[in-house]
This record gives sequence, structure tokens and C-alpha cells, in this order.
Amino acid sequence: MEFDPFTAVGIAGTVCFIISYFGTLQGWLAPDGWRFPAINLLGAALVLTSLIDAWNLPSVVLECFWGVISIYGLVRALRR
Repeated sequence: MEFDPFTAVGIAGTVCFIISYFGTLQGWLAPDGWRFPAINLLGAALVLTSLIDAWNLPSVVLECFWGVISIYGLVRALRR
């Protein structure tokens, strides 16, 4: 596996998911706050960007849903 810019972007997106999940479990991020869905949206966008280079349909579908759900959570949090 080659470590190119697309791979680096995908790893950064994965780190976003890990940070948001772990941060929520630790109580650092509120699951109903705006930061949690914002970090997840960033992660989905970064992983989707990495898939330009290494296309994988199931991953694209997953990240699209992850992004849409994150947008929903972000809008919901900002409306409060």
C-alpha cells in the first residue's frame, strides 16, 4: 500500500471518527451538541475524499449516510 495524499486524508478522517466516538464516551463531547456531528461530518468528508483514489462502493454509501446523519445532527444542535 502506498502512503499518498489520499491515504493521508482518509487516515485523518478515520482519526476524526475515533476522536468523536472516544470523546463522547469520555464525556468530553456531548452527543447532542454541535461538535460531535461536526467532527463526524468532517471525518465522512475526508474519508469520501480518500475514496476518489481507492473507490469502494460500500464505503462510499456508508460515508454518504454518515455525512447526511451528521448534517441532520448538526442542524438539530444549532437550532437549540
